[in-house]
Amino acid sequence: MKFDDGQWRQLPGTKAIFPATVVDVQLEPDALTITGYDHVIHSRGDYLEGSIITARFTSPLPDVIRVQLSHFKGRRERLPVFDLDYSATNPNATTGRNEHQAWLKAGRLSVLVPTAGEWRVAFQRDGNPMTQSEPHAVGLFIQNGKTYLREQLSLQAGETVYGLGEHFGPFVKNGQIIDSWNDDGGTNSELAYKNVPFYLTSNGYGVLVNHPGRVSFEVGSHHVSRVQFSAAGHSLDYYVFGGPTMKDALEQYTALSGRPALPPEWSFGLWLSTSFTTNYNEQDILANVDRMETLGIPISVFHFDCFWMKELTWCSFLWDRRNFPDPEGMLRRIKAKGIKICVWINPYIAEASPLFAEGAAQSFLLQDREGNVYQVDEWQPGLAFVDFTNPAAREWYASKLRALLEMGVDTFKTDFGERIPTEVRYHSDADPERMHNYYTYLYNQTVFELLRKVKGEGEAVVFARSATTGSQKFPVHWGGDNSSTYPSMAETLRGGLSLGLSGFGFWSHDISGFIGTATPDLYKRWVAFGLLSSHSRLHGMNSVRMPWFFDEEAIDVLRFFNQLKTHLMPYLLDTAKEAHEHGWPMLRAMILEFPDDLTCRYLDMQYMLGAALLVAPIFSANSEVSYYLPEGEWRNLLTSEVRRGPGWHKEKHDYLSLPLWVNTERGKQWECLGGFAPQ
Repeated sequence: MKFDDGQWRQLPGTKAIFPATVVDVQLEPDALTITGYDHVIHSRGDYLEGSIITARFTSPLPDVIRVQLSHFKGRRERLPVFDLDYSATNPNATTGRNEHQAWLKAGRLSVLVPTAGEWRVAFQRDGNPMTQSEPHAVGLFIQNGKTYLREQLSLQAGETVYGLGEHFGPFVKNGQIIDSWNDDGGTNSELAYKNVPFYLTSNGYGVLVNHPGRVSFEVGSHHVSRVQFSAAGHSLDYYVFGGPTMKDALEQYTALSGRPALPPEWSFGLWLSTSFTTNYNEQDILANVDRMETLGIPISVFHFDCFWMKELTWCSFLWDRRNFPDPEGMLRRIKAKGIKICVWINPYIAEASPLFAEGAAQSFLLQDREGNVYQVDEWQPGLAFVDFTNPAAREWYASKLRALLEMGVDTFKTDFGERIPTEVRYHSDADPERMHNYYTYLYNQTVFELLRKVKGEGEAVVFARSATTGSQKFPVHWGGDNSSTYPSMAETLRGGLSLGLSGFGFWSHDISGFIGTATPDLYKRWVAFGLLSSHSRLHGMNSVRMPWFFDEEAIDVLRFFNQLKTHLMPYLLDTAKEAHEHGWPMLRAMILEFPDDLTCRYLDMQYMLGAALLVAPIFSANSEVSYYLPEGEWRNLLTSEVRRGPGWHKEKHDYLSLPLWVNTERGKQWECLGGFAPQ
């Protein structure tokens, strides 16, 4: 959100209050508080008719500092808040002061403020400048009758910014305006299903804005040498994670917000879907599964998309007996082949669903401001929203899913969770604006905890589309509604790279695109990308994704890369443990593994799958690919050719190949990285 009109003025109709002068500094053993007054003090009369803003600094963990900005401290705290570890404390944090400045030290990270004079906040790492809040960076603004609090943290020359959730635009966020507000916009827009108000920079630190509602980021745009973030209200809370590397900052952030759970081993295999609006029944499903197995392409998970339920009733959680007269028997027959079962769900209850009256009668559905069930004719006629702030509603919703688990279902695709209204009342009296993004956290938490309770520790996994801070604890997440084009394949990867730099360890996408039907060429290229992602799913909108619907060669390609992923499984499972233990993504931006290589800062058409394996998908119909090998010795996994980096390479590849390079030093501990010979 913009407040300034260039460097010297505010936008018309905007009133600004800045903490111009430091008038008080208070030290506690583990906290530092600074008070800023909006006047420059020349005489006692300047203390009249003014405003103050305070900043309180604490340290929950080593190398992490929390900043709480406030104006009007008597205001009631609004709910919800992110599910962070607020009990965490850093016992080694210390405070001190001298004649000119005061400080809080939290390991290698320190914050320094003046004891008098002009307001300024400086963050240092190992005694060196890292970032700072300069004069007039913090400000209270009144615009169009609403009050906002703003912070701006400086960027050093050449510093680049990443993260903020799964965004499909430019990978480097400098120059962009991003509102942290979940929306169902597909992958070809500035909207995002998974907004996370956390960013990383090439300088090896991260920042989380601890606000679950709308946070507006101006990343080197409104003020070109600063990252600006603002939110409505009279307070602003953020954390600085000192690194000193991006990996360290991710580890610090996920220590506070939660590490990804470790998905079960079977989830890393190939998922096959009925797709969205296709016609299918048990006979069709079993025929497709059998044919895949006959072709040497084993399925790990079979997914029933939304039409497993009767049309216009989503969600009823009841099988459509017209197409599935014996669902229990069908599930037994599929599971006898060693295949797990996933079914599609969402948190919306259509008016035609048998559950609507039940949920309405017990006040389990969101209400409008007059006390009626809030309903809209979007997606399904007269749909309502489950109120997950009501513990009884959560248990009611989970009970419907439990019946499916008892029938033989193993997991759920938790779709939607983004179209959450703000003109509603919650059971917990939560602020609807703050609940808009946070709703998906409660939704997926409800489903994931049920799976963990019923299936056991280590067996819980969902396939989720929407997310926010902390949702990484409930994997897996997929990239949403992409299209069957090469540009959409590339934007899909950009979204996954950004999500990985936002604390999410596991990620997938619809192989060959959700909207439309891919050409045989695109299908085969996307299969390679999809099977070299943490999780792999064949899914589409109005056509299925079995390879024989494209061409005969597509069968060979899918078989080849499915075998390759199986071959790599020891390495992939170890990489998954890293994600679980450290918060590092399996699919990693090049800069995460090679932070000192300036070329890697902007690379978004290749990635590291774990620490040792470089993947460069092919994004053009001419079979050409350009990619970069960082410094070190690299061995081609498919050909055993050895090259030394750094350097760029341009090549052509057939459909059973792509640039797939093992860093020999990093990969020597895994036998499966020594080479691959298909069977």
